[in-house]
Amino acid sequence: MGEEPRYERFECAPGLRLEAHERVSAIHHENLSRRIARLEEGLDRLERRLWLTVYGVVAVILAQAVQSVLVVAPS
Repeated sequence: MGEEPRYERFECAPGLRLEAHERVSAIHHENLSRRIARLEEGLDRLERRLWLTVYGVVAVILAQAVQSVLVVAPS
């Protein structure tokens, strides 16, 4: 009995499918991360606009209150 034949290592189809799936998953993860970052930026801008609107409404209410006090107060 001689030496056992040595076979070359090769990647089988399930291994290749797993590697391809991992690459696709990594690409999906990168895309989702970019989308989340864009959504967060949009939410930050929306939050700034909302606070500007709130401050504007408060300023108008305070201005009307001051104006009504000045009109009622005797000179």
